[in-house]
Amino acid sequence: MTTDQTALIDLQIMWNRLIAVVEEQAQVLQRTAFSPIVREAGDLSAGVFDMQGRMLAQAVTGTPGHINSMALTVGHVLRHFPAETMKEGDAYITNDPWMGTGHTSDFVVTTPCFHKGRMIGLFSCTSHLIDIGGMNASTESTDVFMEGLYIPMLKIVDQGAVNETLMAMIRANSRTPIDTEGDTYSLIACNDVGCRRLVEMMDEFSLSDLDGLAEHIIGHSRAAVLAEIGKLPRGTWHNTLVTDGYGAPITLKASLTISDTGIHVDFAGTDPIVPRGINVPLCYTLAYTAYGLGCIVAKEIPNNYGSLEPLTIEAPENCIVNAMKPAAVWSRHIIGQLMPDLVFGCLRQAVPDRVPAEGSATLWNVTVSGSRHSPPRFGANFRTTMTGSGGMGALPYRDGLSVTGYPSGVRGTPVEIVETIASVIFWRKEYAEDSSGAGLHRGGLGQAIEIESSIGEDFNFHAAHERIIYPARGFDGGLDGMPGLLALRSGPRLKGKGIQPVPAGDRLLIRTPGGGGFGDPGQRDPAAVRADLRAGLISPQTARDAYGVEAAPADGLMPADR
Repeated sequence: MTTDQTALIDLQIMWNRLIAVVEEQAQVLQRTAFSPIVREAGDLSAGVFDMQGRMLAQAVTGTPGHINSMALTVGHVLRHFPAETMKEGDAYITNDPWMGTGHTSDFVVTTPCFHKGRMIGLFSCTSHLIDIGGMNASTESTDVFMEGLYIPMLKIVDQGAVNETLMAMIRANSRTPIDTEGDTYSLIACNDVGCRRLVEMMDEFSLSDLDGLAEHIIGHSRAAVLAEIGKLPRGTWHNTLVTDGYGAPITLKASLTISDTGIHVDFAGTDPIVPRGINVPLCYTLAYTAYGLGCIVAKEIPNNYGSLEPLTIEAPENCIVNAMKPAAVWSRHIIGQLMPDLVFGCLRQAVPDRVPAEGSATLWNVTVSGSRHSPPRFGANFRTTMTGSGGMGALPYRDGLSVTGYPSGVRGTPVEIVETIASVIFWRKEYAEDSSGAGLHRGGLGQAIEIESSIGEDFNFHAAHERIIYPARGFDGGLDGMPGLLALRSGPRLKGKGIQPVPAGDRLLIRTPGGGGFGDPGQRDPAAVRADLRAGLISPQTARDAYGVEAAPADGLMPADR
């Protein structure tokens, strides 16, 4: 083995070690977090950056919306606080939506890392905080100043000393001050652990800096992505996607161009911003656009500065996917998480054998809070979010996954956790029968959920949902997924967005959307249809009408069910 081959192997081992370092960083964040959306659902990100602010490695644990927008944040930190001014023990914080991860409820903490007295890189992390003040309504704000505490680029730790004034401000602006303060400390702590592990790695491999490793990672990743892009046809393709919007539909448009230098997406023609909190800063649009492209084009290549560089976007100022300050952006995920489906519609025309049908896409989070009119008794004053999702779209070669948080990557919050911290009880949480779009390969199923107050008091439901009016579309003969549903057991339908009361004794009924099907349902294997029947995923009527398969006694159904 030559010296060059040995050096290359060492670099590969160090690259893998970096991934292990940032994964431990993320696990520390998750295990020390106070908020269940971080602790149980993994709504976080963690990564290590070189001295130029370029992301070298990201943790496996985490969300694309966080990591791919946080990848830009470290550059903003270095612009405000040049590396030569940073000291060992410093840490910096922001929740600026346009320099962070798209809305004020995500804190980003960035920490310089020192080795033998010399700064060699930075660690950065993000997590979602349940309450940082504001209107307490995720879609109802009309500008960013109504969306809670706004932290510009500030130093939160100065050479090991915590900025107690800033920490007091954070506590004072939260309805859950203990959780909010605890989550802030968990962000600071995980970066410290990441730095310690990196220093140990550098000592082990006798490294004095990360420069050579950084160039290896970034250069090889960029080349690998460009090689994959080189296998694609050249050209420009267009797609349009219509969303429920807030009171009126919103049209999203994309033009995707594949060239020798990369993939570029232009959102010209997309509708303008709206006067409610569903607008999207460009950093978040880039995050989910790049993720969608990466899933199809470069799914085997690690995510870092080099692999992201060939994937670029542009959008007109103050269209809904490039909202400028001070637009309301708290629920930016509602539109932003549709970006993969939007670009998939373009890629489907270029590489139809790789791209799935549309899915539920946006998270179907269930945010509930105690009514302000409830008596001041224990349990009446609460606020929490349970993460939820619908079905993924079917692929050209397999069924879509059911109740899966794609593209967010966020896990579902266990019912038991929610019931211990909020005065609600879950009466039902199961697959929603017939919610998947029929096809040669069917879409993934959504979920049926029923929630009631456990103390006989009203509670508030903070709706921030999509795919109720415009469901996930099927393709190549596949049928659309079933749209989502919000209602009360007593009968009234609820709106997809806004705070709405759930009266004592009534139940909140939720059905998350199903994914679209792919291919002619009549071509689906009857054995697969009967398996779905036996599992209760589809009804006998759907088996007959969509797939042409009659239920039989062997399917385990009673005569009345047929």
